[in-house]
Amino acid sequence: MATSPKTNPRHARVVQELRAVSRESGARIWRDVADRLERSRRNWPEVNLSRLARHAARGEKIVVPGVLLAAGEIAVPVTVAAFRASAAARKKVEAAGGRSLSLLELAMQDPKGSGVRIMG
Repeated sequence: MATSPKTNPRHARVVQELRAVSRESGARIWRDVADRLERSRRNWPEVNLSRLARHAARGEKIVVPGVLLAAGEIAVPVTVAAFRASAAARKKVEAAGGRSLSLLELAMQDPKGSGVRIMG
């Protein structure tokens, strides 16, 4: 069965840019995130803030190759990058002293991907 091409131009650009950053910096993490984003959207992880609160340490950089949702509370400041995040999730992360970024923003800030953890 053939796979259908992705039609969302923003999605295609993010995958292309992540692959470019991976090639330029030699960091495999961004290629892995791009591979995960190319899967069917049905298989994208939906990570709640409660999971971040359980598994993330203070000041950690977390990548969610899917959707960040606002269920639960988070008290530790973390930097979270996701393809899509709900407005409530962004607000809660920033209220805890953390930052909510897009995947490309984090990839440009840290092209080597050092200290970045994939969750989901």
